[in-house]
Amino acid sequence: MINIRIFLSLILAVPFVAISQKSNTSISIVNKPTNQSSNSYYLNNRAPLVQARLIKLPVGSIQPKGWLLEYLKRQQSGLTGNLMNISAWLQKADNAWLSKNGKGKYGWEEVPYWLKGFGNIGYLLNDPKMIAETKFWIDGVLNSQRPDGDFGAVILDKNGAEDFWAKMIMLYCLQSYYEYTKENRVIAFMSNYFNYQLNYPEEKFIQRFHYWQGLRTGDNLHSVIWLYNITGEKKLLQLAEKIHRNSTSWSNRNQLFKNGNHAKITPAWPDWFNLLPDWHNVNVAQGFREPAIYYQLSGQEKDLRASYEAHSIVRKYFGQVPGGMFGGDEVSRPGYADPRQGIETCGMVEEMNSDEEMLRISGDTKWADQAENVAFNTYPAAVMPDFKSLRYITSPNMVLNDDKNHHPGIDNSGPFLMMNPFSSRCCQHNHAQGWPYYAENLWMASADNGVASTLYAASVVKVKVGNGEEVTIREETNYPFEEKIRFKISAHKAVRFPLYLRVPSWCNNAGLRINGEKKKISAASSNFLRIEALWKNGDVVELDLPMNLELTTWKENKSSVSVNYGPLTFSLKIGEEYIKKSSKETAIGDSKWQEGADA
Repeated sequence: MINIRIFLSLILAVPFVAISQKSNTSISIVNKPTNQSSNSYYLNNRAPLVQARLIKLPVGSIQPKGWLLEYLKRQQSGLTGNLMNISAWLQKADNAWLSKNGKGKYGWEEVPYWLKGFGNIGYLLNDPKMIAETKFWIDGVLNSQRPDGDFGAVILDKNGAEDFWAKMIMLYCLQSYYEYTKENRVIAFMSNYFNYQLNYPEEKFIQRFHYWQGLRTGDNLHSVIWLYNITGEKKLLQLAEKIHRNSTSWSNRNQLFKNGNHAKITPAWPDWFNLLPDWHNVNVAQGFREPAIYYQLSGQEKDLRASYEAHSIVRKYFGQVPGGMFGGDEVSRPGYADPRQGIETCGMVEEMNSDEEMLRISGDTKWADQAENVAFNTYPAAVMPDFKSLRYITSPNMVLNDDKNHHPGIDNSGPFLMMNPFSSRCCQHNHAQGWPYYAENLWMASADNGVASTLYAASVVKVKVGNGEEVTIREETNYPFEEKIRFKISAHKAVRFPLYLRVPSWCNNAGLRINGEKKKISAASSNFLRIEALWKNGDVVELDLPMNLELTTWKENKSSVSVNYGPLTFSLKIGEEYIKKSSKETAIGDSKWQEGADA
């Protein structure tokens, strides 16, 4: 078992094709997996949608092992697994998520934020208690649907427009539950709800009066496309257009967000600050993926490019730091771009989710590298090693973890650097999704009835390939703490299919062996090795990703330098002194816990 504390201290085929006559194995280097065919066993995008390059496997197909499994177990016994007994927002009494009339004291984002990670950890660990607790909440949500199709809490603004934001998150929970259980009532429920959204008055829909949901509609769009791929109902494409039409645009770079909640943007700020519609760190990390999601419907490359552009803009001006994130504590501010600026824990896990979705849509290894960068070098520092507390803001150069007010150096006024299980209302619940979603994206199906290893970690995947044979592939590795990755294939009978292995951007001399035989390859970085063979039980593939020490110079951050070793970024070892303080005294202002919880 890897000591997780290590993480806190380490912070279009190209011409080459090799064919072995002996085994009839072909090895090629491809920039992206093909999307010119349709997988026979897993739901890729239905016509007229653009086929995704990679396809997410159903929840339960992948079993994480090694350090990743240990992470999930620590979440199970830590804050995530106990939050329903701590958080005021997860109280079952007077909870709007369990209410038939949509009324209740607690009914916003906290329940679905938590359930999104809690339920999926339960599925991955096959934990009966966690699964039962998840089912309680899912049953409550399904039973809350009203005749018009709406469900959960009814939150209206002064103009009578409904807030759909928190329900966008709950749809993720329902999708995972369906993938794990195949309960068709989820499909009927989502169909009824989306019909409600389709019929909802356009003049009051989404971005017209509500700040969060207009910037985060990619979540809603993701779920509509997911359901369309199952049912083929054409009305869902109409709804997808309606959602995009009413979204705050991440691709319109010349227009300020016109919402009164964001009036603090003034013409006095530099013109480049108007390149994005918003600079709240979670909105950026979560919202930038919307144009790429819509690209699947529009088929316009400009929509896919818009997500790339939005991602590059924030990193050009506020992302000149190691670890894959940017200075957005809580909002990226002109004049505050140095490594003292931090990022919300929410921003980290939403960035990882965006990266994983961008990888599936585009097939571009850039997004796998990006997800690993955040996962290895930023996210672990935001939580305690036992996963029993976390902090709101984490900075690359943070050496102090206290309950003092660091404003204006940190955007927020209050104890936002403090590790506290009762604090940071959004991150307290939302951080749960980071590692289970990462585990579910280690492997993906390819359009040509193959399978791709996209994020490397010890794991076991069961997947249908080739002519429909289900194979099991065991990935044995201690990556990112070692260079070698070993794949062992188990199959009842021989089956031909392509196996894709990602070559990260930092690796220029990958090595490959198949059943002990070294293969001559010239695998350039940022590509996939595509190995098509008649695979049989016991076949072994070994991938070698040599790691070297490298320096990265952050030119726009006073030419500061970071030291990398493969996917890991080094940090200086910091001496630790732990001081216990009352959670009540060090919690931020909007923290609430259940009566009787030992704070």
